[in-house]
Amino acid sequence: MGFGGPIGLIVVGLILALAFDQQQVGPLEIVTLGWILVVAGVLWLVLTIAQQNTKRRHTTTATTTDAQGRQATTQRTDESDPPPPPAV
Repeated sequence: MGFGGPIGLIVVGLILALAFDQQQVGPLEIVTLGWILVVAGVLWLVLTIAQQNTKRRHTTTATTTDAQGRQATTQRTDESDPPPPPAV
């Protein structure tokens, strides 16, 4: 998930909110719709940034049994940073 969608939504919302002056299309007020789109775009952007900045955790568990029937369990946890976004 990239940054283009949320930034585009913010731009469209700001255009609708700031370029129109109290115009309505039926029961819908354009300025209010613009601010709703801006808020939705900001929330989407914050969620995208939070998702890309989380560490990834991978846990592997292995159970082995020897000839006498005893079991041994080992667990390994690896934490890694997410891969960087693709270069443009």
